[in-house]
Amino acid sequence: MKELVILSGKGGTGKTSLTAAFASLAGGCLLCDADVDAADLHLLMQPDVRRRTDFMGGGIASIDPQRCTQCGTCIELCRWSAIGPDFVVDEIECEGCGVCVDFCPEQAINFPPQICGQWFISDTRFGPMVHARLGIAEENSGKLVTLVRQQASQLAKEKGIDLLITDGPPGVGCPVIAAVGGATSALIVTEPTVSGIHDMQRAIELCRHFKVPVMVCINKYDLNPEKSSEIEALAREGDLPVVGRVPYDPVFTRAMVQGKTLFEYDGEGSAAEHLRLVWKTIMNTAAMTAE
Repeated sequence: MKELVILSGKGGTGKTSLTAAFASLAGGCLLCDADVDAADLHLLMQPDVRRRTDFMGGGIASIDPQRCTQCGTCIELCRWSAIGPDFVVDEIECEGCGVCVDFCPEQAINFPPQICGQWFISDTRFGPMVHARLGIAEENSGKLVTLVRQQASQLAKEKGIDLLITDGPPGVGCPVIAAVGGATSALIVTEPTVSGIHDMQRAIELCRHFKVPVMVCINKYDLNPEKSSEIEALAREGDLPVVGRVPYDPVFTRAMVQGKTLFEYDGEGSAAEHLRLVWKTIMNTAAMTAE
């Protein structure tokens, strides 16, 4: 099985729209939405949920007044100052690190796991999909990304599907690290802006650290041809393939409003033609064709 992780470095580059379009071209893939903090691939895929499971994240400490001797060890060790002089834990300040639980001499601190979100196995018109939703302001997004990818990989093996397309999170933080490790290849969708180039470079460095082959796609390239040329020059310097340049086209937005992929909305337009070529180039790269 091969896994293509689609990244952006920053939000707003059109990564999810391209992911959905590629899913319609792949013809029998498994989709994974690893952008658990702001999942939106489901808006285009309209998944029919078959399985729903709670995601248990880190705990919130609470002190049992019947067992607590008020020795002060927890207050001394809590670097977040989450425990007051009355030995009551402030749930907002508590980061769930568990240090107070481990070092309490009376074992008077409870640390029950919390439901931080849910993950799903669904059917879509393009094949199975594994996705998740993290609760508002909840932690452990990297842990949830890892879980979602593991479930997607297992499901692909069970169903005999040899291509997994993962819609990764933006940035280069913990969720992105969890989304990249072990992937066959990463496609970075960037845009011809200063921030787009900067964040693309950070994403490239991250992928190289984990030894994941990188490809680059320039979306909305015609809005700033000079910056697009700069991206191509940087890619050449880094020996990275630029798999395509997609022009700006309002058809992407119109398709999104209708809850459709680009090819379902307008499969014969200029943007569709460019994306077909991009997908063909991706599938012909060394990383995706190597056994």
